Amino acid sequence: MNQIFLFIATLGNIALLVTIWLGWRIEDAAAMTDAARQQVSFHFLFALASSSFALFVHAVVLTYFMGTGRWIQETSEAYSFAGDARQQNMKLKYKVLPGMMLCLALILITGAFGAIADPSSNTQMEYGATIHFTLAVSLLIANLLVNVIQYSAIVRNSQVVDLVYKEVLDVRKERGLDGPAAD
Repeated sequence: MNQIFLFIATLGNIALLVTIWLGWRIEDAAAMTDAARQQVSFHFLFALASSSFALFVHAVVLTYFMGTGRWIQETSEAYSFAGDARQQNMKLKYKVLPGMMLCLALILITGAFGAIADPSSNTQMEYGATIHFTLAVSLLIANLLVNVIQYSAIVRNSQVVDLVYKEVLDVRKERGLDGPAAD
C-alpha cells in the first residue's frame, strides 16, 4: 500500500498543481472571447477531474484503514490476541480523518468560489477570483500536508499489520495448523 499511495497521492497533487496553473494562465476571463471561454472550460474540466481524483486518494486511504482494521479485529478475536493492534489501527485511522474532511471541505469551497469567479456565472462577487485562487493554493498545500500525514499513518499501520500476521504465523506453528494436510 505504501508505494501505491505514494504514486496516487503524487499524481493527485500534480493534477491539483496543473489545475492551478491552468487557472492562472487564463488571460482575461471577463473578456468572454472564444479563447478565454475555452481556457475557462478546460480549467473547469481539469479541476473537476483533479478534485475527484484527490477525493479518490482520500477514499482509498479510508478504505485501507477500514479493511485492515476489520482484518485485525477478526484475527484478534479468532486467535484471542490482546486488542493493542486494533487500538493502534483505530488511533491511526482517526489521526487521518480530520485532514480528509479538511480537504473535502476545501475542494467544495474552492469549487464554489470557482463558479463565482466565472464571468459567465449569474452570481458575481467582488474579489471572487482572488478568493478562488487563494483557496486553490490553500487546498494544494493542505492536500500535500494531509498526504504526508496519511503516508506516515499508512507506514505505521503496515507495521502493525505485519506484527499481527507474524503473531498469527507463530500461533499456527505452535498449534501445528500449518503442517501437511491429512488426506
